[in-house]
Amino acid sequence: MFSILICEDDNHIRRLFRDTLEKEGYSVFEAIDGVMALETLEKNHIDLLITDVMMPHMDGHVLTKTLREGGLELPILMITARESIDDKKTGFKAGTDDYMVKPVDMDEMLLRVFALLRRAKIANEQRLVVGKTILDYEALTLSIGDETITLPKKEFLLLFKLLSAPNRIFTRAQIMDEIWGYESESDHRTVDVHIKRLREKLENNRDFEIITVKGLGYKARV
Repeated sequence: MFSILICEDDNHIRRLFRDTLEKEGYSVFEAIDGVMALETLEKNHIDLLITDVMMPHMDGHVLTKTLREGGLELPILMITARESIDDKKTGFKAGTDDYMVKPVDMDEMLLRVFALLRRAKIANEQRLVVGKTILDYEALTLSIGDETITLPKKEFLLLFKLLSAPNRIFTRAQIMDEIWGYESESDHRTVDVHIKRLREKLENNRDFEIITVKGLGYKARV
């Protein structure tokens, strides 16, 4: 079960977030400002932080910057009432991973939380072995016996994602959201292009095969 910390000084919004996340099976912690959030993070394992920007004592920007400077790499979803590009730049420069503007759509929030946790899980699983094929996340390399190739980051993440869940079908939309991000201006054909490149590079690999599931997306068959 993933643990999520909600840092929000508005009681109604915080409870709404909590109830929504708990219905999806997440374990939820609450904080009313950045100071309380830091105390919670010191005492508990937290997989993802959802933080408001405007809060007393310590706002979301300072909280995020403090966590990043301290070496904490958990995914952070920042919530704000401000929609200007300057505000977003401030948030991303502080170290947030994603951004939502109030009023927050609960279904969209759940999708973003899922995508952030998925990416974090992939990043934490540094090495994946499929038959004689080894994927090294840190080096972005694929090794088969004595041969090692370095893949472009998006190609590597796409392959790692498929091989992390063999025979599971991933839609193009899921792949785009989790690897390229919700804010990407690329369309779903980008996924097809990357799949084509991977197939060309791995045409002699016998450990797995990337399968097109017509009308749905892709899966890895091992």
